[in-house]
Amino acid sequence: MTIKQISVFLENKGGRLNEVARVLAANDINMLAFCIAETTDFGLMRLIVQEVDRAVEALRNAGFAVILTEVIAIHCPNRPGALSKILESLAEEHIFIEYMYAFAQSDRADVIINPNDREKCLQILRQKHPDIL
Repeated sequence: MTIKQISVFLENKGGRLNEVARVLAANDINMLAFCIAETTDFGLMRLIVQEVDRAVEALRNAGFAVILTEVIAIHCPNRPGALSKILESLAEEHIFIEYMYAFAQSDRADVIINPNDREKCLQILRQKHPDIL
């Protein structure tokens, strides 16, 4: 399934991650998942939250540069080889994963992917792995 991901651009300086967390907490918005990438000058925090529109508004009002991206959420078994099988199906069809992050809870792993061709990726996943979307 597709979901909306928030990307927040942050200066590489102390306290910026906490400022994002503080803004979301003050607005009673729960972070479900996040990952952080960095360069020398700035960081990029990618977030999955419960209330996307309210989160975007709160973060922008707090002065953060924010963009929304449609990504694909996959729910696969949390066992060896499960993700590899899915990724192999996509690679066979020339789907390139631009970035991915994941988290696991007991017997299920939730994986967020941003493929080069979202519609084709969804089509392949629906055909070959209908139980994971």
